[in-house]
Amino acid sequence: MDAQELVEAAAALVPAPGGRFLLGIAGAPGAGKSTLARLLVSRLRDHLGPDTAAYVPMDGFHLSNVQLARLGLTDRKGSAPSFDVWGYLALLRRLREQRPTEPVYVPDYDRELHEPVAARHLVAPTTRLVVTEGNYLATGAAGGPGWAEVRDALDAIWFLATPDSVRDTRLLARQQAGGLDPIAARAWVDGNDHPNGALVNTHVSADVRVITLDVR
Repeated sequence: MDAQELVEAAAALVPAPGGRFLLGIAGAPGAGKSTLARLLVSRLRDHLGPDTAAYVPMDGFHLSNVQLARLGLTDRKGSAPSFDVWGYLALLRRLREQRPTEPVYVPDYDRELHEPVAARHLVAPTTRLVVTEGNYLATGAAGGPGWAEVRDALDAIWFLATPDSVRDTRLLARQQAGGLDPIAARAWVDGNDHPNGALVNTHVSADVRVITLDVR
């Protein structure tokens, strides 16, 4: 599918005013999830109005570096247990049950600070389509405690399938942009990102729509 076809497919999910639909975009690290989610939200806002869609990244629920150190997960940052899955689930449920006069502020992850940051994104009371994205949305119980409940909180999930070779190139570039030298970046991608990706790619629930798109 090309980008325009995916925008049209997302537009078909937008409910009537007063309703809300939660669409998740899953995929392995480096698949292009955030790029696709942002593209969908931007295009839908342009065509259907500024409050039609909102972006909600799961990465805002990375545990802080202090908490990762406490849990012994510093070298596994980005793995399923390195996220506050229960906090993310609470946000999804709040978005589902939100009162019509109440905006919801959404955290993000800052790749320069290497930490989560609060309230970078906003879901307006009139938002009808929430587009959230993250690695483990389609893993269900295989991702560990809480991820099956996350799956149940979403109305639909699209799984972005991207060739491993493409993801590898992107992940190396990401780690080097974050300050690692080429050797350290290679070690991080091989020792952390690819094992996380193997879990994600292996456990995709049957009700997930698999899509392919080059979203550079």
